[in-house]
Amino acid sequence: MCLTENKNSKKMKKKIFKFSILTFIAINLISSCKNEVKENDKNVLTETDSVKTEIISGPIPNTNMTPEYIKTLSANIYLWAWPMVNMHNRKLMFEKVPYPVLGKGILPLSSINHIAMLTDYVDAEEREVACPNQDVVYGLAPLDLTKGAVIVQVPDFGDRFWVYQVCDQRTEGFAKLGKMYGTKPGFYLLTSSDWKGKVPDGINAVYKSTTTFNVVIPRAFQSDDPNDKKAIQPLISLINVYPLADFDGKMKKVDYTKLPKTPADKVVAKQETQWVNPELFFDQLSTVLKEVPPLKGEEVWYAQVQSFLDAINKDPKLKAIAKQSAIDSEKNLIKPLFQFENVGYPVKFNWTTQKNGAQFGTDYLTRTACAKSNIFVNRPIESKYFYQDFDSTRTKLSGSNKYTITFAKGQTPPVKGFWSLTLYDEHHFFASNELKRYSLGTKNKNLKYNADGSLTLYVQNSKPDADKIDNWLPAPKGTFSLYVRCYWPEEKTLKDEWSPPAVIKT
Repeated sequence: MCLTENKNSKKMKKKIFKFSILTFIAINLISSCKNEVKENDKNVLTETDSVKTEIISGPIPNTNMTPEYIKTLSANIYLWAWPMVNMHNRKLMFEKVPYPVLGKGILPLSSINHIAMLTDYVDAEEREVACPNQDVVYGLAPLDLTKGAVIVQVPDFGDRFWVYQVCDQRTEGFAKLGKMYGTKPGFYLLTSSDWKGKVPDGINAVYKSTTTFNVVIPRAFQSDDPNDKKAIQPLISLINVYPLADFDGKMKKVDYTKLPKTPADKVVAKQETQWVNPELFFDQLSTVLKEVPPLKGEEVWYAQVQSFLDAINKDPKLKAIAKQSAIDSEKNLIKPLFQFENVGYPVKFNWTTQKNGAQFGTDYLTRTACAKSNIFVNRPIESKYFYQDFDSTRTKLSGSNKYTITFAKGQTPPVKGFWSLTLYDEHHFFASNELKRYSLGTKNKNLKYNADGSLTLYVQNSKPDADKIDNWLPAPKGTFSLYVRCYWPEEKTLKDEWSPPAVIKT
């Protein structure tokens, strides 16, 4: 054995020696070649450096474009720009609002660069924003920072969870205001990226946006306890957004219970307001490109899109093809993204999730999927979301069945803020029920735990036994979806080391 090992060892050493020699020779040859290139090609390199390379973007004017090319590019542009056009059309709506009101008596609507606040949970009949929640008190401030900088006023929330979502026209977050950031009470300034004004004394921080349209959506946690609903009112009155010109360094107080109300709809819509009209899409896109400048690296794509728009605007036949492609894309490309099974990526037990909400970058697919199914998602550190359309057997959830969701002892969603399980109908809105209950979670102080410390929630259309009522999440008779929110999630939640348990058909 020893002799064999010695022979093998000698052979191996010879191979290593040969390899080392060859490697040494190769390195010297490469080094020599490099030096030769440096010596002999100095003039060539200098000449190359002096030539300015110009990149011609997109098809040059009057390039022939086949119908299939127009269809294909139209679909790509439609997916990419859909969220921005959605936001553009919301801006057009807000520009018609003269002052803060409760739209249809239930929705906070405000004039540009001002805010309207609710004083309780959002009403179940709200249809402007899909997937609302009844864990927080909402507000909404539409911003056009090209019209001037605005002040965001933050009261002292104490131990109460809160976060102000501040997002641009891409639905990207561009400010950090919330309990998870350790934000101090006081005043914050939001400006356009090219704002040159003077920051007054008393401003805690300045945040800048590159896009024309932006929104601020305050969320303040509220439990179902009547005492808590009363306790939150002084805080709500100090949540404010207003032009910098009105800033005097003092907290402004508003009684939002006195907001005017516009008439309610005679018939409540089933689906979310259609914010993107495919027939008008390419007519609006040129304006949107001016409102939303390119991200770093998107400049060539923007030039490509503008070249495309120039071409179809000169040729009615091409324009007609592009319009039809937009109509087809809305149906075949965008509509399927409404289903939670197509949002983000899968985790355990048929749940899906995403980890780049409000910081999508160039992930155009997830940005549009979120905008279609549940727009205005928070950043991951602010809230982690889990979506569900199926039971454990991957059968669509239906009110014709009964389900249980059981969190093992110590396995309720790991959060520093709060968590909830919300039920939505097939259109991603609250399903009307006798209890007016649309979610269960941290806000419910009367949830009953099992003897072993686990927590079972009952999701069904029919009323359960009396001892299960407190844990009952009423379902409609038809299909529905479930949605877990984890506000200020712990690290294990962010890393998908925790995910919701299976939805079991009983």
